[in-house]
Amino acid sequence: MSCDSIAFKEAVQRRRSVYQINKKSPIEDKRLEEIVRTALQEVPSSFNSQSTRLVVLVKDDHDKFWDIVKDILKAHVPEDKWESTGNRIQGFRNGYGTILFYEDPEPIKALQSKLPAYADKFPQWSDHTSAMHQYMLWVALEAEGFGCNLQHYNPLPDQKASAEWNIPLEWSLKAQLVFGGVEAGAREGLKARDEISLEKRLFIHGASA
Repeated sequence: MSCDSIAFKEAVQRRRSVYQINKKSPIEDKRLEEIVRTALQEVPSSFNSQSTRLVVLVKDDHDKFWDIVKDILKAHVPEDKWESTGNRIQGFRNGYGTILFYEDPEPIKALQSKLPAYADKFPQWSDHTSAMHQYMLWVALEAEGFGCNLQHYNPLPDQKASAEWNIPLEWSLKAQLVFGGVEAGAREGLKARDEISLEKRLFIHGASA
């Protein structure tokens, strides 16, 4: 993502949940890797725990992940409700890739032992760290021209994903960021944001006029 403040602001404003996506990528896979590496290097974590682990699945591996989710869901969703669920999963599968956001419990456990006064807080702070990675990458991919949506199908695919991509079972899957090329008209069809007034959400004290 450009460090230019206007470009950043535009990416933040444009970031929406885009579901009409395809298997086209506006950037090379090498550039995608650079963006993900930047997130891991630059996003902060509590006490520098660096507990976030990212698994990037593109092309056939992306398809395989959503096939795993579909197969598991099919065993749980009633047949008369499957069409809607199946279409939703197919929409994710239509994308180019998925980033799996994991948190490794080992750094958290180490900090809990080292700083017992904060032991009960570190799991929550780990979630905060994951959320920052999710948001940073969502905005960064938006800036590159992708459409994205964030999903939470964990823990359904955890075991099979672990076996398929050699992911440690003790890692905790937090979210899945689906991304792909934007279908024509997808952004124009997005609903206007339904926002609570900022006057009810923002409170500033002590600032100069």
